Amino acid sequence: MSMDSTIVFDLDGTLVDTAPDLINALNHVLDREGLPSVPLAAARNMIGAGARRLIERGLEADGRQVGPDDIARMTSDFIDYYADHIAEHSKPFEGLEDALDRMAVRGYSFAVCTNKLEWLSKRLLDELRLSRRFAAICGADTFGVSKPDPAILRQTIALAGGQLASAIMVGDAGTDVGVARRAGIPVIGVDFGYTDTPMAELKPDRLIKHMLELPEAVEDLIKISTP
Repeated sequence: MSMDSTIVFDLDGTLVDTAPDLINALNHVLDREGLPSVPLAAARNMIGAGARRLIERGLEADGRQVGPDDIARMTSDFIDYYADHIAEHSKPFEGLEDALDRMAVRGYSFAVCTNKLEWLSKRLLDELRLSRRFAAICGADTFGVSKPDPAILRQTIALAGGQLASAIMVGDAGTDVGVARRAGIPVIGVDFGYTDTPMAELKPDRLIKHMLELPEAVEDLIKISTP
């Protein structure tokens, strides 16, 4: 693996702590339906599979089930509200920008591969002034597939101008480990994101507890992969 490797990041729970704004949007929808809100701490691990699944999980938390038309309506309401409040409380995880700076100097390029909608992902990263750092920002609607389908990761890497053979995935959940394994690339797990299953149990190639540990983890994987 060469020094011009592409490092591909998940977004929610990996690059940015988006939980406060996502759960606020979920609670906006639940409130309009006359349902109780969900507390942030309990709801963090509901995040990661897209807006529709987040709403379904919010309903399940209250023992509710609704039909597909209601889910579609609630999802649309969620997206409208979330888009208008997308970066009120969301922040990059501590150490992220320093880690990206250190890796950029060493010749790495970066991309985002998320199950969030592409336009919402770009809006969030624009608001946080992070978009310029990524050669590609791809969501569930970019190619018509979601993680863990390896097609989304392969095409993200290609769009970023990278090569699959010299790429590394960074994520916080099973979908990230799964997409990397299916695409045949190494994966670094972060243990501060949103997942029902602890990242250590998902057995990524490397596990980090802080973003400042990322450059060393990347370098370690590069050394192992280089003949």
